[in-house]
Amino acid sequence: EIGTGDWSSDVCSSDLSKPLPEITVKAVFLGIILSMVLAGANAYLGLFAGMTASASIPAAVISMGVLSLFKKHNILEDNIVQTAASAGESLAAGVIFTIPALLLMGYWETFDYLEIAKIASVGGLIGVLFTIPLRRALIVEAKLTYPEGIATAAVLEAGNAKSSGAEDEVQGGLRLLTLASVSAALMKLGQQGFALWHSAMEGATHLGRSVFGFGMDLSPALISVGYIVGRNISILVFTGGLISWFFAIPIYTAVYGYEGDALDAANTIWDTKIRYLGVGAMVVGGIWSLIKLFKPLMIGIQASLKAYSKVQSGEELKREENDIPIKYVAIALLVLMIPVFMIYNDILPTPQLAILITIIMMVFGFFFSAVAAYMAGVVGSSNNPISGVTVATVLFASLLLLAILGSGSLQGAAAAIMVGAVVCNAAAIGGDNLQDFKTGHLVGATPWKQQVMQVIGVLSAAIVLGVVLDILHTAYTIGSPTLSAPQATLMKAVAEGVFQGNLPWDMVIMGAIIGVIIIALDIRQERNGSDFRIPILAVAVGIYLPISLTTPIFIGGMLAHFGDKMGATDSTRKKGLLLAAGMITGEAIMGILVALPIFLTADKDWWPNYDGFGWLGPILVVAIAIWFITTLKADRTQVGEN
Repeated sequence: EIGTGDWSSDVCSSDLSKPLPEITVKAVFLGIILSMVLAGANAYLGLFAGMTASASIPAAVISMGVLSLFKKHNILEDNIVQTAASAGESLAAGVIFTIPALLLMGYWETFDYLEIAKIASVGGLIGVLFTIPLRRALIVEAKLTYPEGIATAAVLEAGNAKSSGAEDEVQGGLRLLTLASVSAALMKLGQQGFALWHSAMEGATHLGRSVFGFGMDLSPALISVGYIVGRNISILVFTGGLISWFFAIPIYTAVYGYEGDALDAANTIWDTKIRYLGVGAMVVGGIWSLIKLFKPLMIGIQASLKAYSKVQSGEELKREENDIPIKYVAIALLVLMIPVFMIYNDILPTPQLAILITIIMMVFGFFFSAVAAYMAGVVGSSNNPISGVTVATVLFASLLLLAILGSGSLQGAAAAIMVGAVVCNAAAIGGDNLQDFKTGHLVGATPWKQQVMQVIGVLSAAIVLGVVLDILHTAYTIGSPTLSAPQATLMKAVAEGVFQGNLPWDMVIMGAIIGVIIIALDIRQERNGSDFRIPILAVAVGIYLPISLTTPIFIGGMLAHFGDKMGATDSTRKKGLLLAAGMITGEAIMGILVALPIFLTADKDWWPNYDGFGWLGPILVVAIAIWFITTLKADRTQVGEN
């Protein structure tokens, strides 16, 4: 059985009944480092692209490569490392989707490091605790797929097999990951640091009174995001972009007209009007997710409670089924309500209102963590946008606080963002942790040890995210075209719009109608047994994002599709995934490193600019696409020769 035999690359205990060590000093140290690094990288990616990507497989490959330098290591140590690392990168999504809104709306003048660390750690810990009873419900009882969890387990098993071929594969994967990271980092340095070429190709034209805008960001990371989420999701995200830029904006300009440059007019109309179609669609998507999943979640949770009652009656669980006891989970959640109350009490006028908002947050946090955990089991973490449930939370909290505090309250808008922040952190952790539990379930890990490492990963990431936000804001100004922070801008617009009475409800309602139509189409696809589903949140994200971001995501998804058509094997798909992960990590880390000297010197012109290389960016992007194609078809040639 996996997890109880000899899976080390060297000599382990000859007693096969003795479990392998999991939480070791080297595994904990490496898990903390990767959690911090990947949290910073995902924070940059989310602020830049409005989407984040799972890092479990890259973390597993890095762990196997690093721990192979030690005399003794095993599959369960590698699993512990990726568990901590993925908890950190998922927490970054919860933070950057919400917290920057406090600065964008003027409630904060600068990023408050301690406050960010407090919100991130409390929200993340609540998410970890919420997922503990869900593990048995969704993995053991419901047996959901959790595709990324299965893929990570397969990578761990292959990398820890006792053969020279397995060791060569791990080292080859690590080299590919490193080469991709360096390549994307150099591209980012050339574009962001030295301004050798523009970050995007954009343009607009008009047909009569109608304006049509189009663009493409020259980013390896965005192409890689598209590759990871795959053909279906990338098509839907791009379709959302087409709804905004090829239908909504032309119709709006045909009716109301426009002034000045066509591209500037298209961007202004999208920013002030059309993107709110995405808000309406996201709200509908979040509510629909909760409605659709409520019954199966309740059945699964009841099964989990029945299993716990068996334990209480004296029935002994296997090591592989041993969670942190539910009574300690309940106690910890009650204790965490105290810092949550303190966060809201600092904003709201009365303690009574802070208590009410705390209770509401805990209820929303649990249900939306469960929704995220369930959706991750069906479509995967990378395809599980939490924006919908978060914007639904912010909208509900804003309307409730509006009824209590009245219009024009900056405190009310900030409090609604804070509610969304804690819920978003918990939901982000919820989806990711269940993937890790699935991996652990397959390789024979001890659940409570994974849960401990999830706590460590959350706390490690919470320490660095405030610093990363401060560095990025000093260098690029979060909310500017360079680092647009799409989700945080969305949360700000919803909260402020409710309290200031200027939310374009006509667009929100129209977006909600579009969302209902998409849900109806998805239901039809489900009944017909089609493989091509239409999850509403994927389209809603595309409606809300600039077309320049959705285009490279679409190209990345098509590269994955063409790779499959060319006969890509499991081995080449894994290489493609490592190539994409390296691109994302390298570009994101270089984005932070380019910002560092600007942050330290407070000189936005610290980097010298060089003109005349505008042709280089498109050529390099084409080269990246060719690299993906050659990587995906390499093993096919070898298989044919063999």
